[in-house]
Amino acid sequence: MLSASSASNSPTAKSSPSTASISSKKAEPSTASLSSSLREEKGVSQLLCEEWSIPTHDSYPPVTIPSSPVLCKGVGKRPSPYPTPHSALDLPAGSHYPVSVLTIKKLTKTLGGRTLLREADMSINWGERVALVGPNGAGKSTLFRMILDEDQPDEGTIDRDEYAITGYLAQEAGEPSDETILEIAMGITPEMIGLLRTIREGEKSGNLGTPEFAKAQDQFTALNGYQLEPKAKKILAGLGFKQEDFQKPAREYSGGWVMRAHLAQLLVMEPDLLMLDEPTNHLDLISLLWLQRYLLNYSGAILMISHDRDFMDTMIETVIEIDPDAMQLISYTGNYSAYLEEREKVYERKVQAYRNQNKEIEAHMEFVERFRQVGSKAAQVQSRIKLVDKIERIEKPRTPRKPFKFSFPQPPRSNQKVIEMKQVGQSYPGKRIYKDLDLTIERGDKIVLVGPNGAGKTTLLKLLSGELKIDAGEQETGYLTKIGYYSQHRAEALNEYNTVLDEVMGACTTLREEDARAILGTFLFRRADVEKRCGVLSGGEKSRLNLVKFLVDPPNLLLMDEPTTHLDILSIDSLVNALKSYEGTLVFISHDVHFIRTLAETTLHVTRDEKNPENGAKVTRYTGGYDYFIEKSGISDDRSAVTA
Repeated sequence: MLSASSASNSPTAKSSPSTASISSKKAEPSTASLSSSLREEKGVSQLLCEEWSIPTHDSYPPVTIPSSPVLCKGVGKRPSPYPTPHSALDLPAGSHYPVSVLTIKKLTKTLGGRTLLREADMSINWGERVALVGPNGAGKSTLFRMILDEDQPDEGTIDRDEYAITGYLAQEAGEPSDETILEIAMGITPEMIGLLRTIREGEKSGNLGTPEFAKAQDQFTALNGYQLEPKAKKILAGLGFKQEDFQKPAREYSGGWVMRAHLAQLLVMEPDLLMLDEPTNHLDLISLLWLQRYLLNYSGAILMISHDRDFMDTMIETVIEIDPDAMQLISYTGNYSAYLEEREKVYERKVQAYRNQNKEIEAHMEFVERFRQVGSKAAQVQSRIKLVDKIERIEKPRTPRKPFKFSFPQPPRSNQKVIEMKQVGQSYPGKRIYKDLDLTIERGDKIVLVGPNGAGKTTLLKLLSGELKIDAGEQETGYLTKIGYYSQHRAEALNEYNTVLDEVMGACTTLREEDARAILGTFLFRRADVEKRCGVLSGGEKSRLNLVKFLVDPPNLLLMDEPTTHLDILSIDSLVNALKSYEGTLVFISHDVHFIRTLAETTLHVTRDEKNPENGAKVTRYTGGYDYFIEKSGISDDRSAVTA
């Protein structure tokens, strides 16, 4: 339950957003007072152990992890970098310790001349699961930075419990290093990495009796390393890594996979307040389901920013909205769907109160105007005027933002058989992707491709689009089929000298300018953004612009790879509304369960047999949507063993 509570000014220490670091919030030996030379010489954790007279090993590691998007702050009386959550004090999952882990009071923040928050209050209890929502630019990321001491409020206080560990996962990581995936997940320091590698080399060579091996084992045991490793492996497996991935260097993996390793690192640390910024962005559907179940059993408090509605509906019990008009933090009990319903009710109550007040004022003023010139009513007229002057006026409530509705043009009718694959084969150097694949897509199909990353979903979309040529077999495309392929990683031909508005108007010559501006606004192109030249747009902006171009001039076969990645929730809802009325054929990949559940009528499950990789991927058709697939495939049961 969120409530305002008293807060005191708390000592804080600055930390780099790209470094996992630990600092104390306890008033006794504050790490803020430790000199930088001592930090470099011994490391913060060892100094804390010395100041608290806690026995420590001679080689206790400094808590600094380069190129990490993980930030861990506040240790209270527990200086170990791998704490057990304070909130796990024999409390069942879902119950709350009756004390706030985070308290914000009278918070005011102005950024770029605009006030984001004014005297805003909120608190989060131990074990509570909270979502922070609001339109883009409302201040969600700014609030996160202030909680992490990376930015300061203009007024007010942000107070974390003195014993709380606060852990944060940013959206992006730095350049991957030579650390292995397992080393990242364990969150270990360079010294621990050296010990672990000494142990690995001794085990591999069979030299288990050397003094170096024995010393490395003793030190690794003292640092709790043997408990970290199985826990890290379990979490990595849940996030989609295979056994053979654990010892490979992170630089061999894409940014998305490296982010999964850093997410595993944060889960291994088990902070008391877990702060997540778009945690599902880099996950496939199966890994997302695992994370969802894992966090449901997480004993610490969770504060997240997410655009995944289904994820929030499953996870969240309280929603905090940053209201840009009121400049307040407004709390709602329940999940995201309950928040939408309650927000609408609150708006209706405000509208009714506004109307009732106007009626009351109009009645008083009507009396005043009617009897202003009547001497016998002069006292009553003056009384009514004073009464009206004393009324505290209710501002007209602003209508909550809602998905934009627009009747997009329908595509030309295609053949009944849109695309047919017969005995198709496809390989990359050293890896067979498909062998003897048979697949038929018919007019009006709404198909989602699901399966683990690397199984071959994107490759299948590229084969269907013609971007990749098949190595074997036949692929027949209907002569009336008009294909459009949208991918967040694929740059469509944009005229770099055109404005954003010009590109959209050129894609559909019958589109009115006001409609084009409204559609662009829905997909996060605000006011002056529509006049930007395409050549200066970011990668995400180009992806959104290409998506709008598809919608205003849709093909009759639309292939989409993660279309919701760069969108907020309202933009996703607008896209869903557009695609629900789309009469063409749709094949898409998405990890957004709400998006899948709303649109998919057929599910293709793409899997690989790692024991027989020469057979390529297997595509299993389920003639039903997401819930039908989950029920019939037994996918939930298969992953439950990893969660246990």
